[in-house]
Amino acid sequence: MDETTRNDADSQPILAAHPHDGESGCQKVDAGPPGAAETAEPAGTETPTVRVDLRSLPHEPGVYLFKDTNGHVLYVGKARDIQKRVASYFRHDDALPLKTRALLKNASHLEFVVTTNEKEALLLESSLIKRHRPRYNVVLRDDKNYPALRLDPREPYPRLAVVRRFENDGALYFGPYHAAHALRETLKILHRVFPLRLCRSARLVPRERPCLNYSLGRCLGACAGKVTQEEYRRVVDEVILFLQGKTQKLQALLKQRMQEAAQALEFEKAAFYRDRLQYIDEIQESQNIVSSRFQDQDVVGFVQTDDLWTVVMLFVRRGAVVGQRTYHLQDVSGQPADVLASFLSQFYAHGRMIPDEVLLPVAVEGQEAVEEWLSESRGKRMRLWTAQRGSRRALLDLAAKNALEQHRSFTQRNETPLKVLEDIRDMFQLPRLPRHIVCVDISNVHGRHAVGSAVTFVDGRPRPSLYRRFVIRTVSEPDDPAMMAETVERLLEGRRRLAETADLLILDGGKSQLNRIRHLLEARGLRERLPVLALAKEKEKDVGPEGRGFYEKVYVPGRKNPVFLERHPEVLHFFQRVRDEAHRFAIGGYKHRHRKELLASELDAVPGLGRKRKQALLAHFKDLESLRAATVADLTRVPGIPERLAQNIVRHFHPESP
Repeated sequence: MDETTRNDADSQPILAAHPHDGESGCQKVDAGPPGAAETAEPAGTETPTVRVDLRSLPHEPGVYLFKDTNGHVLYVGKARDIQKRVASYFRHDDALPLKTRALLKNASHLEFVVTTNEKEALLLESSLIKRHRPRYNVVLRDDKNYPALRLDPREPYPRLAVVRRFENDGALYFGPYHAAHALRETLKILHRVFPLRLCRSARLVPRERPCLNYSLGRCLGACAGKVTQEEYRRVVDEVILFLQGKTQKLQALLKQRMQEAAQALEFEKAAFYRDRLQYIDEIQESQNIVSSRFQDQDVVGFVQTDDLWTVVMLFVRRGAVVGQRTYHLQDVSGQPADVLASFLSQFYAHGRMIPDEVLLPVAVEGQEAVEEWLSESRGKRMRLWTAQRGSRRALLDLAAKNALEQHRSFTQRNETPLKVLEDIRDMFQLPRLPRHIVCVDISNVHGRHAVGSAVTFVDGRPRPSLYRRFVIRTVSEPDDPAMMAETVERLLEGRRRLAETADLLILDGGKSQLNRIRHLLEARGLRERLPVLALAKEKEKDVGPEGRGFYEKVYVPGRKNPVFLERHPEVLHFFQRVRDEAHRFAIGGYKHRHRKELLASELDAVPGLGRKRKQALLAHFKDLESLRAATVADLTRVPGIPERLAQNIVRHFHPESP
């Protein structure tokens, strides 16, 4: 998975306003008099520039903040010794990176906060970067945590739950998984081998009859009393052994139980254990074991060219590589020790799983403090390693190789879009280079819950901040051209600059959609200003010798026959990427609207539930399944839901429950 972070020194920063001195806890360092002995000034930079009286800075650990004349935070740094660290910015030589010179040129003053130790400085630095997002810092814009499995063995009947945040709550966490689909595949296998309960309720809701999963062999039927708590606990222990990578111990245990069942003439139970042993053998064969240590490890690799850094985090769980995450840090300058220290402090600051070891290609700034902070957050000791040989070194080499390949791929992708845009301009005789492209799509089922989407690509790359969704209001029948016309019309009304900035409008559809939108643009006097194309999916009769995926059609105004792009695969793949992104965004809007209306219609039948309380439930429970699985205690946590009403809701969904 790929994440790009941009630190643009020339862009307008998104920063919090500077609080009054004293409220922020920062000490402000005023510029000293022009002839002051210990006043530092960067050599060779143009005025205005920051001037700092170094005598006023303490020899203490803490953080320092460069700010501009408006009080906006430009850079946050940590230091073991604030005075020595700040003095390094004012060396009278040409060794300072270009971006550091730009920082000093744009800063007007410096403030600092003294902390008790270096670990506190690390935490404060991470907090301030997250709050202010300074333009000259490494800022990870990936707040999304990876999915993992949670199992709480203290519950009477534990279940496997998917979570995205690791808490120090006594439960067991397994993961993270690099993608949701990988986790779903793992869960499928686990439920087939270890049939724990699948119901989502925090406590077990008694039933007269078990659900369908029991009949399919995917659940032990604890809710209907089909299994004792002792037998259920055995399966829980087996799951824990499996997820901890102790498969040899688990296999020995299952073989023993299979033999005991066979000797007792319980052949069905023996076959049950035999099948589980076979599944575990199959899983082991498919795993790629890269370390014999069988520990949880995160491995960091990086590549740097100029101000572009590619950082790869490789996840090794119990000796097997389970995935990786890639970050592209743009317009970043600094030493690897400083950049990686800032990266780690932000990466593990969002409730992510902290492994037994983090392997690093170089020692990071303040490594002891980082290690101490991570150990405290984890609740037990962890280590930061900069290995030079052995299996750890092999993992670091693997991470570095992945970082190099990701770096090459990213730089090639950045170079490719311009050529593709030029090809599109020439092929379709556009009046200018289509740097600003808008694609429109519709998602509905027989006209119901219809949603229109408009996604924007700038210079060949998606710009999510410009994406828009529209709930279709004027069309209730399955009429895609009319729905698309409403979407485009409302888009032009809501974003009046679109007609001035957009270079190309792409429709996900055929001739009918194209003709409808062409007439709309003509009525608004935009036919010449805003070119429009329609991309239609290939049909069986269109497929030629190149195979499927190469014969999607582009309809052009004024041309009878469509244009096929099988001889221009780069243009075809770019159009497909734009269309698929519009389709994904539209589908997301449709699903959200469908779930919301489905949940609302279910709640209409609950006595005593009014509009405001219904809205509160809709905001708290994202889907019908979550609400159906909620207990009375879960429901009373929603503001405005009393216990009596919560009991009515539970009775509505579970009439058989006492």
